[in-house]
Amino acid sequence: MRKKFTILIGGEAGQGVAKTSLLFGKAFSRLGYYVFIYRDYPSLIRGGHNFDVITISNEPVFSQEDNYDLIIALDQNTINLHQENSKNGGFIIGNVGFGARQNRKIINLDLQKIISKIKGASSVFNNDILAGYLFKYFGLPLNPLLKASKDEFGGKQLLEKTIKKGYNLAKTEKKLFEPSSKRGKYFLSGSQAVGSGAIAAGIDIYIAYPITPATPVLHFLAARQAENNFSVLQLENEIAVANTALGASFGGAMTMIGTSGAGLSLMSEAMSMQGMSEIPLVVYLSQRTGPATGVPTYSSQGDLDLILNIGHGEFPRIVVAPGDPNETFLRTIEAFYLAYKYRLLSLLVLDKHLSESYFSFDKIDRPSVKPKRNILQKPPEDYKSYKIAKNGISPRAVPGQGPVVRATSYEHDEYGYTIEDQKTAVAMNNKRFAKLAYLKKEIDNLNPVSTYGRGKNLVIGWGSTKGAIIDSLPALPGVKFLQISYLSPFPARKVKQEIQRASNVILVENNVTGLLGKLIAQETGYQIKNKVLKYDSRPFSAGDVIKGVKKYIK
Repeated sequence: MRKKFTILIGGEAGQGVAKTSLLFGKAFSRLGYYVFIYRDYPSLIRGGHNFDVITISNEPVFSQEDNYDLIIALDQNTINLHQENSKNGGFIIGNVGFGARQNRKIINLDLQKIISKIKGASSVFNNDILAGYLFKYFGLPLNPLLKASKDEFGGKQLLEKTIKKGYNLAKTEKKLFEPSSKRGKYFLSGSQAVGSGAIAAGIDIYIAYPITPATPVLHFLAARQAENNFSVLQLENEIAVANTALGASFGGAMTMIGTSGAGLSLMSEAMSMQGMSEIPLVVYLSQRTGPATGVPTYSSQGDLDLILNIGHGEFPRIVVAPGDPNETFLRTIEAFYLAYKYRLLSLLVLDKHLSESYFSFDKIDRPSVKPKRNILQKPPEDYKSYKIAKNGISPRAVPGQGPVVRATSYEHDEYGYTIEDQKTAVAMNNKRFAKLAYLKKEIDNLNPVSTYGRGKNLVIGWGSTKGAIIDSLPALPGVKFLQISYLSPFPARKVKQEIQRASNVILVENNVTGLLGKLIAQETGYQIKNKVLKYDSRPFSAGDVIKGVKKYIK
């Protein structure tokens, strides 16, 4: 039987909300619990209101809860904003002087007094007192919390002393349910999965300009470049990032760049350059709410049209959109494999919700492909940079190997020389698009779609909606979920088969106009009428999906 316990931690930016929730997440994962962490924060460095929602379960959990068993308040505002969503039997814990409505149980700790008795400690350690206190309150062992603290903050004796102080102050008041297994879980975010996948793929250089919510991948990879023998480069803007990346890849480096929607817009011309030059490139995109600056620290799936059509002119590209960190790790490796095999632009698409949320898994799946640079060892002296091949893939050489290697933004002949005659222009366009037939066959073997549940009511989604939809299925008998992971080339045959098996089709998307629905109509001819759309800058919860889908269930 599924059991859950949900904790909300809230406070001002700078009070350590994210670090504290991560500490809890790692500790509970070590104990064998499944954990999901949702992050919510405004575009402020200090002040405002930040909160994280930690859902702990004895079964896999992939989305946030709307109501809370426990609220950890680092300021009074957290109580004011969230106490109405406290469950029956739930309670609040906070500093002395914090107040709640009479029907809300609150535990007040005099944190300043407690901290004053620990030599060298300050209010920075308030959260650690609370962490230790709560582990004892629930009758949980201290050691996993101390190990998680060491992982996150290093082996600081004062920190350990503070956590122990909080633990020793409490009494066990309530036993938390047991995990289904005592075996620790893999615990990671979408951003960490992107970075880990890139390292596993054999990345040589990651180039980026900081932008929310793509920046965590930049930080993750920068911290690991020395031990894994690759480079990370931060440049002055996104235009420089994209063009430098094409140069690095042309020189033979396995290259990836990262950005969000506003940055991808600036990269558009360079993406078109990739289409003509056929220099392989992997682009990581983490969507946020638009248009323009939009709501920059919140989530959306509003960039699909931009992604599918980035760059002027016509050229093939790969668009892959995983739905959780386990899948993200695999799809990142696939993005490298396909980009460097077919000399294409490969766009790996997440959003803020998937990038910054944390998930736990029993295992991380093994990739089915191994990326290669696919560079000729001994190119001929009469090397043709754009040799016409049946499969459209011209054998690739890089500068310095002997023969001249050319890359150009101008239409060209097989050697890379500029042309303007019709016959050669047609031949080169046909060569570039010849890749698609072979690419589609290969992607068919990479499971571009996945199904969950059974029934004649078919829910279709992509990307981060996967978690909330899967979590909603136990409450939606007769509902089957179709997740589409590859959006270009689009797996039209497989999607159409699932639609034809269903008696009722429902679209679930985090955008205003149902962009995936438009793509499905374009590729299959099927118009989805029943749509559950959410565009308030927040991701779906399972409750949102259940409420929306039930309106259309037959």
